Amino acid sequence: MKPGILPLLCILLLSSRLYSQDKDEQTIRKIYNEELSHGRCYGWLDTLCRGGHRFSGSQGAANAVEWGKAAFEKAGFERVFLQECMVPHWVRGPKESAWIIPSKGKPFFAPVCALGGSIGTGKGPITAEIIEVHSLEEVAKLGRKNIEGKIVFYARPMDPTKINTFEAYGGAVDQRGGGAVMASRYGAVGVIIRSMNLTEDDLPHTGGTHYDDSVKKIPAAALSTNAATLLDKMLKDDPKIKCKLEMHCEWLPDAKSYNVVGEIKGSEHPEEIIVVGGHLDSWDLAQGAHDDGAGCVESMDAVRLFLALHIRPKRTLRAVLFMNEENGMRGGLKYEELAKQNGEHTIAAIESDEGGFVPRGFSIGKDTSVFLKVLPWKKYFEPYHAAEFVKGGGGTDISPLEKDNIPVMSLTPDNQRYFDFHHTPADKFEAINKRELEMGAATLGAMLYLLSEHGL
Repeated sequence: MKPGILPLLCILLLSSRLYSQDKDEQTIRKIYNEELSHGRCYGWLDTLCRGGHRFSGSQGAANAVEWGKAAFEKAGFERVFLQECMVPHWVRGPKESAWIIPSKGKPFFAPVCALGGSIGTGKGPITAEIIEVHSLEEVAKLGRKNIEGKIVFYARPMDPTKINTFEAYGGAVDQRGGGAVMASRYGAVGVIIRSMNLTEDDLPHTGGTHYDDSVKKIPAAALSTNAATLLDKMLKDDPKIKCKLEMHCEWLPDAKSYNVVGEIKGSEHPEEIIVVGGHLDSWDLAQGAHDDGAGCVESMDAVRLFLALHIRPKRTLRAVLFMNEENGMRGGLKYEELAKQNGEHTIAAIESDEGGFVPRGFSIGKDTSVFLKVLPWKKYFEPYHAAEFVKGGGGTDISPLEKDNIPVMSLTPDNQRYFDFHHTPADKFEAINKRELEMGAATLGAMLYLLSEHGL
């Protein structure tokens, strides 16, 4: 090699890397600029929420499927299609009621809602003494002699000392999911739980409860946190308090529904697919703006940005609006089944299902090698205050893909206020901040760009 050639090669290599870095920084800046100036996600969410709730099997869910398909097509996605799946169909029925009846004094109404999937109370209400517990294990310790014939009140609150509110949720939600089965094993006639909420208010929170076919099914409901706190105080002085609970929910036959998919084909590696999505269904108490209309429209807009900026992704980008995350996960399971059946090569999947709040970063799947590959990209998100990269995983809908060893991620917004709205009548479009939602879409768009450019 001639003298001077090696230094020249080093300079050229360094220049190439700097150019690539500058190109990525410049493109990501364009992505944020475009979204914050001309984003579609806020308007999309407004339209979606005007259709009311989108609970699986409902007319609202069917309308949302039609809306999603039309929105993808109008935005210019190159391929738009539906994936059929059968979904569970539970209906709440007429408004629930709960009366707290002290042994002395006047009864009072407590804000209550049926837990998703609960059976009703029959033709009329049930009335029984309340027994308070703070864990599933406590029910077992009290045994049948203390539980039989009573309504079990699960009173353990979410832990307010947990900075990550999802950690606090995870520490309390077993009462909602498994409380009815455990109480029924020892002869209880119903359960009421303290709502999964860190705020003291009068809004009961729904959410799924589960049954075991080997155990008698009993009604399960949630009290608002204010009502639960009051009941806890009253029981200390009056252990003979009763609850009169009436619910008319029921199960109907499974209904046909769909995932909605919009795609832009990759230019260099079209066979490599990058998935981004949220779940289109919502609980039936409100519009599902944060949970998860926000994740749907952020994902849609994140991909649309490539069309708006005339950026041809190197790998195929696919936005998916999953159906039935809330009470069955049928959409996520169907997506994984079809991906495997069609021999698709998915290189990464991202979900947005933690609300439309200001983005802080990403939770990245359990594979250390993937995490270390993505970690250097933090620098691109630092100017946008979204550079908190942690090991963790993706959302519920993409969890079946993770079982196939596909790297998963989730967008992680600031979650301090999320449970004020989660599964409540307050989860409406008015609860969404336009700029925060657009920042979420842009942050997803930036991650899609880096994955498309550099792969995993």
